Amino acid sequence: MSTAASARDSHAPTTQRQDPKGGLAGVSNWIDERSGAAKGVRFLMKKVFPDHWSFMLGEVALYSFIILLITGTFLTFWFVPSMGHTTYNGSYVPLQGIQMSEAFASTLDISFDIRGGLLIRQLHHWAALLFVVSIMMHMFRVFFTGAFRKPREINWVIGTLLFMLAIIEGFMGYSLPDDLLSGTGIRAMQGFILSTPIVGTYISYGLFGGGFPGEMIIPRFYSLHILLIPAIMVALLAAHLILLVVHKHTQYPGPGRTDKNVVGFPLMPVYMAKAGGFFFIVFGITALISSLVGINAIWAYGPYEPTQVTAGSQPDWYMGFADGALRLLPGFLEFVALGHTWSMNIFPGSIALLPIFFGMIAIYPWIENWVTGDKREHHVLDRPRNAPTRTAIGVGFAVFYAVLMFAAGNDIMAIKLHMSINDITYLFRFLVIFGPIIAFWVTKRICLSLQRHDRDLVLHGRESGRIVRTPEGRFFEAHEELDEFTRWRLVGYEAQAPSNIDTSGLEGKELKKAKRRNRWTNFYFRDRIAPVTPAELEAAHHHGDHDELEAAVLEDAKSDEFVGELHGGSKETGQR
Repeated sequence: MSTAASARDSHAPTTQRQDPKGGLAGVSNWIDERSGAAKGVRFLMKKVFPDHWSFMLGEVALYSFIILLITGTFLTFWFVPSMGHTTYNGSYVPLQGIQMSEAFASTLDISFDIRGGLLIRQLHHWAALLFVVSIMMHMFRVFFTGAFRKPREINWVIGTLLFMLAIIEGFMGYSLPDDLLSGTGIRAMQGFILSTPIVGTYISYGLFGGGFPGEMIIPRFYSLHILLIPAIMVALLAAHLILLVVHKHTQYPGPGRTDKNVVGFPLMPVYMAKAGGFFFIVFGITALISSLVGINAIWAYGPYEPTQVTAGSQPDWYMGFADGALRLLPGFLEFVALGHTWSMNIFPGSIALLPIFFGMIAIYPWIENWVTGDKREHHVLDRPRNAPTRTAIGVGFAVFYAVLMFAAGNDIMAIKLHMSINDITYLFRFLVIFGPIIAFWVTKRICLSLQRHDRDLVLHGRESGRIVRTPEGRFFEAHEELDEFTRWRLVGYEAQAPSNIDTSGLEGKELKKAKRRNRWTNFYFRDRIAPVTPAELEAAHHHGDHDELEAAVLEDAKSDEFVGELHGGSKETGQR
């Protein structure tokens, strides 16, 4: 009987328990049952992130990119990517009846006839500038703190590619309106392409669809600007954020922070709220700037004409380094060989500079890894002063970039300062070679000095500004001991020593490689200040530079009975 009942029960239809939840919870449960996304979302929401103001630089870049996508979508509704000729009859009276391209005419319509169009145009341009500068500052933060080390080398390369693509995307973006200024930039770009040895002419004809200017460059730039490059950048950003979660976020040194943990707050609800608020702050500030400060007033330049050149034309600041490199190259570098003209007075500073510049940035993590021989994972950041050689290299590289950028304005400087443009050019040529070297040496000396100051601060304490006189008439300044948190920040790092390769038994190429690597390692670690060890700290507390009498006086100074003369004749007592 029981067996038959069991058989009936096994084939009887089961009643599914209805989920009483509705609304958003019900929708979430429905999605999870069909996608299994709850586990991943739960893991992400509990992800811990450290808290430091410098981490916001990357967030600014992300939020600026979101603003670019939103405003760019708005602009595509009215922009006409065509170089076909038309006669302007819009609202801007000074240009009425002028022949121009449809791209320029549609940009004028967006600026003067579309409600809110000018604000969106300026918001798009300012967000682009903010995007590039925030990427640059974020990469500086990553470089100077050593956040590019294992296992984040791939993320460093992704950031470098994003930086380079942002520059290219920006150039294409401000070239689309086809005004006289942007047309001059495209004409310069075509000249750079022509300087490419042997294949420059073919590349130019293929890109422009014939001779300059043709009618294909604006439509092709438009396709690259709104489709291909943004898609690549979105994919790179997604990979960047995924690797950020996989590797866990880096953190600054402090008590309890190691390479095996992360001290901070979970993504939900703390960082979700902070990130949302910070996005609107970035959006609001960018909108405020766009409302009050005009930029790229194309109507002041007029439509592009190949026979005209804008006087004093300059690219946006992030392309200035290439223009500056071009101006500093001497003309005698051009020569004829093998039946071709080799324009080495143009090609290295225009076409070759970009891949070389960003290629050197991209491969630096492997260079430092080879020099230091450090194969470990690093999740705790360095203070820039504790890696003096790396910091000096970064500052030297920044000076090199800045000199090239300012060199792009040598003609404007000559006019405004009433100086010879040749003298200014010679000055920049000197600075582009010796400026980074001087910056490297000065920066390294500053870092070492700061390390020595930190070491002295840990061993002897903070200067209190209180002068104490002993019964024998001796004067000295009383020092206050550091609290544990401050002391940890000053001693919680590892000063690597040169890990030289043993060259005994090596011959030929292997011996040369080992000697070369040892030379670079000694260069990297030749000047270093070791952190204070616990034994040194203990010895400083008992057998420091001050003798036992000073220690006794300081101990008495903490009691209410102490009355001592201070420098200047005033008195200090324990009673107030």
